[in-house]
Amino acid sequence: MKKTFYYVIEKDADGYYVGTIPELPGCHSQARTLGALTKRIKEAIRLYLEANKGAIPETEFVGVISIEIAL
Repeated sequence: MKKTFYYVIEKDADGYYVGTIPELPGCHSQARTLGALTKRIKEAIRLYLEANKGAIPETEFVGVISIEIAL
């Protein structure tokens, strides 16, 4: 069985890429390159599922929307 997960990528002040899987609370990783981040995210998902006995929360990632506010 396969399941598709989506992850959000941000770049921190030190230049690291940080990936977060919204569907899996607390599941995230970081790396210097996007290729390395993808490998680490896959590992983080596997470890998350292993620690939670394969249970996947019943949420579905819908997307990212930007919003602008005055500062």
